[in-house]
Amino acid sequence: MSNLRSNIITWLGRKYFSRIQKNGFDLSKMSFLPSATLAPLRRNGLDPVDELSRTRAKEPISKLPLPFGMKGWLVTGYDETKAVLGRTNGFSSDFTNLAEKNIGIAAQQNPGGLGFSDPPTHTRLRRLLTPEFTMRRLSRLTPRIHSIVEERLDEMAAMGAAGDPVDLVQSFALPIPSLVICELLGVPYEDRADFQQLSMARFDLFDGADASFGAISDSLSYLLDIVKKQRESPGDGLLGMLVKEHGDEIEDQELAGLADGVLTGGFETTASMLALGTLVLLRNPEQFAEIRDNDDVVDRYVEELLRYLTVVQVAFPRFAKEDMEIAGTKISSGDLVLCSLSGANREEKLGPDMERFDPHRQTPSHLAFGHGIHRCIGAELAKMELRAAYPALVRRFPEMRLAVPQEKLAFRKLSIVYGVEALPVKLK
Repeated sequence: MSNLRSNIITWLGRKYFSRIQKNGFDLSKMSFLPSATLAPLRRNGLDPVDELSRTRAKEPISKLPLPFGMKGWLVTGYDETKAVLGRTNGFSSDFTNLAEKNIGIAAQQNPGGLGFSDPPTHTRLRRLLTPEFTMRRLSRLTPRIHSIVEERLDEMAAMGAAGDPVDLVQSFALPIPSLVICELLGVPYEDRADFQQLSMARFDLFDGADASFGAISDSLSYLLDIVKKQRESPGDGLLGMLVKEHGDEIEDQELAGLADGVLTGGFETTASMLALGTLVLLRNPEQFAEIRDNDDVVDRYVEELLRYLTVVQVAFPRFAKEDMEIAGTKISSGDLVLCSLSGANREEKLGPDMERFDPHRQTPSHLAFGHGIHRCIGAELAKMELRAAYPALVRRFPEMRLAVPQEKLAFRKLSIVYGVEALPVKLK
């Protein structure tokens, strides 16, 4: 079992490191896309690019230049983002909107799940899934989350025993959410290596939309096999519970889509938060010491890290179903509306110096998990993982520090989910 787990982690690391070495369709080199179009997907270190804040100050809803003859809007203001994401009837997130725009995506590539569906389908699926994400149900995972964290810390300690650098991304940030999701879904242990091989390509823009949606198709095919096994012998995980409690109410394709949505929403996002959140703590020794020594501050640290980092940079695209006006901006039926979550969470009106990480500030609720009916259903699970991982990490390795200058770190240049490719640290 330990060899299998080691192979899983090794594979994840290789996949992660190879992300930017592909010779595919690179959006960052697409000169026909104006800088304003790509600004929501770029960062300057841990901060959104200055262009985003300038746009927000001038126009919280601005025109978004798009190819393929589409008309689009970029929403960067906090209130305006909440207004768009909270408007259920006026916008559609259904996947067929993308296919109908004729941008090289076929309708049969629809990943299903909650993110790309509208009511009443979305309402029915979320009603089935929500009970599995209540704190009562999730509490069964608490002991396993802590044991996964401790296992990873033991592995890191062994790797760094001789004083050599350890990559926190490969050894800590990636394996924790991947193993937790396996536990949540009830994936049999013998299937977990294959399961995790499908998880890293979901937000990879470097191979273009066709390759990304091809990865979705591969993922769904594999998950369908897992679903069929759960139909035959339901376990105690999320898929097994849905089969036991709802049976014929939900089709195999829908179950696979929901599982794929859990994978999409909970793996790379939490991994990025673990790595980047640790970097924030390493940059500030006082904050590192506070979360190490004081259990009472952990919750507020996690919430502020979620706001400050906002690793999911943009929400699922919305398409206007009717002519409307939001904050004085007239949006026409059929227009695409893209909400910048990272931009909205840094808006100045929320409080003083929102560009700075301050775990003691009092601010309105952040939008790191979205808002409205499409707010991330796994938000509480992600916070459980972060609350367990950060304190355990800094307490086990109180002398941990970066093994390279911060300016040498390689961040993703263009991404829906922001992250760092590697985070080498010395543990003592």
